[in-house]
Amino acid sequence: MASNDAVYTPPKVWTWDAESGGKFASINRPIAGPTHEKDLPVGKHPLQLYSLATPNGVKVTIMLEELLALGYQGAEYDAHLIRITEGQQFGSGFVEINPNSKIPAMVDQSTSPATQVFESGSILFYLAEKFGAFMPQDAQGRTECMNWLFWQMGMAPLLGGGFGHFYAYAPENYEYPINRFTMEVKRQLDVLDRTLAHRRYVAGDDYTIADMAIWPWYGALALGRLYNAAEFLQVHTYEHVVRWAETIDQRPAVQRGRMVNRVWGEPHEQLPERHDASDFELRTQDKLDAAKGD
Repeated sequence: MASNDAVYTPPKVWTWDAESGGKFASINRPIAGPTHEKDLPVGKHPLQLYSLATPNGVKVTIMLEELLALGYQGAEYDAHLIRITEGQQFGSGFVEINPNSKIPAMVDQSTSPATQVFESGSILFYLAEKFGAFMPQDAQGRTECMNWLFWQMGMAPLLGGGFGHFYAYAPENYEYPINRFTMEVKRQLDVLDRTLAHRRYVAGDDYTIADMAIWPWYGALALGRLYNAAEFLQVHTYEHVVRWAETIDQRPAVQRGRMVNRVWGEPHEQLPERHDASDFELRTQDKLDAAKGD
């Protein structure tokens, strides 16, 4: 397909001499490590989560809420807000937990010494093993669950950093990358649709961490909540993905998990920090705003 994109000739040696542009330009950089000293807050519960309600962050809060719904009191957690557009993930305390400076990151204070866990898939796996929940125990079922967990970890960067970046966040629209990543995202949706045509959930008949990993990305896409791209991608044509996405969306723990560390959207759906189960009733953003006005 013809393109009017300007031709770029890479230099012999790349140098970082300007921000790349786009929504996240101010926090993108080619080096690691902290940019400032900042200790992290620590709450009273066994699990300390430092996150934001992006798709990767939502994976973990859904898992924690699902565990609590099953009665696992050891899954009680404090969810501290990390504002990534302000660079809070580059504070020294956060970098100590996650040297990669990406949310989510978690500390399990119930172990001695405390266990630090980063990468959303790793956190899901850690919690599934810790509580013996949402992951099959038989070898075949466990392997299938892990197949799909790793599928998501490998595919989502093409959806987020690829399609999402060039379609929704890049400073200018370019035909080639949008076409390239649109093709790939539609292929991924087709993979899911063909799988879900003969399964209730992604890894089989049971709801697992594979679903919790995949749903915040592909479920949100199928429900029209991601990148304002539902019409562009014709997501309604993937009927089995839509059925699966709607089924999971109705789970009360999923609805709560979507709210945690959320600072955009409808105020009653935002719970910037979560330190107690009662916060869903008492400390959503609309309640906080009303209290300020009193």
